[in-house]
Amino acid sequence: MQFAQRLDNVETSAIRELFKLLGKPGIISFAGGFPDSAMFDVEGIREASNKALAEDPGAALQYGATEGYNPLREQLAAFMTEKMKSTGAQLTPEGLIVTTGSQQALDLLGKTLVDPGAKVIVEAPTFLATIQCFRLYGAQVIGAPIDAQGVQVDKLEALIAEHKPRFVYLIPTFGNPSGATLSLERRKRILELAVKTQTVVIEDDPYGDLYFGESPPASLLALTAQVPGSRDWLVHCGSLSKVLSPGLRVGWMIAPPALLAKATMCKQFSDAHTSTFAQATAAQYLKAGRMPATLARVRAVYAERAQAMGESLKKELGDAIEFTQPGGGLFFWARLTGAGCKLKDANELAKRAIDKGVAFVPGAPFFATNPDVSALRLSFATVGVEKIREGVERLGKAV
Repeated sequence: MQFAQRLDNVETSAIRELFKLLGKPGIISFAGGFPDSAMFDVEGIREASNKALAEDPGAALQYGATEGYNPLREQLAAFMTEKMKSTGAQLTPEGLIVTTGSQQALDLLGKTLVDPGAKVIVEAPTFLATIQCFRLYGAQVIGAPIDAQGVQVDKLEALIAEHKPRFVYLIPTFGNPSGATLSLERRKRILELAVKTQTVVIEDDPYGDLYFGESPPASLLALTAQVPGSRDWLVHCGSLSKVLSPGLRVGWMIAPPALLAKATMCKQFSDAHTSTFAQATAAQYLKAGRMPATLARVRAVYAERAQAMGESLKKELGDAIEFTQPGGGLFFWARLTGAGCKLKDANELAKRAIDKGVAFVPGAPFFATNPDVSALRLSFATVGVEKIREGVERLGKAV
């Protein structure tokens, strides 16, 4: 069988390959990048789905508009406008389309903006599926260095000048895998840079509501109200997957009108529309006003788990590992230092860790170029505090 040449540009996800090893009984897994199913507001989602069927069953069960179910677009526009009220930025329902998870939004951006050989810039490290998605469409993916405050803007500016990319893709808030949060100053500079160089910037924001203490800086989308012309160069991708339920597969994309129209056309070819029943359920859930209480509960649980993981890593691994305590999201990003003649290769540690009964994801696959083999990603989201402590203790014995 002859396959499309574009498949030569991508490989099977290293994370999915790792999951094949997790069937061993007793494994404590820090590998997953998904929310804890125990945090799902099952009762609220049940009420929302029942209401969707009771109020307008025909609309909930019928084909729908490719742009999205209008009551949901209205709810999402209100949801986003409320989050942006500190800057005065606003959003209308016509300014977004509903996607089948934010992953589809990234795929649509690949379809609409990437030609074979086109250059795109991503953070180093970044979301693995993004690298694979853009490479599938033939992109040359270039990594921009980051630190604890997100992408280094001076170096990003130099890369834009050198490569003239089709776009820059960023996860500014509690990044996956880095956990880093872009500072307010850097956010404004990036928007100014987008206008200056006429470069599209994609803001992927699935984790922004999962903060543990102070709320993070305003999103790039919100800050466009303070940087004239920047809204014309910004794409914002959002999702309910990490805060409500990934099974609903409800995400959205906010973009300039011309790009939104092209993305809608490509979505029509792909899946016609996101599940109308899922959209109607999400619309009823947001309308019921349950989201603030759900977010408060989730934040408290994840904050406790993140604190436990940070304390345990310091206790069990000491100076053999270095990391920045995340202020939100689902992940720790760490580096093995090799101190005390300990391991410095995360791939080797991953094999030893499985033998000790604990799993994590080595960091190298998250880099588009120049992978850091000492890096690793640990997720605390799906593991209780006591299991986190036990798992990190096992990890300490494997180093």
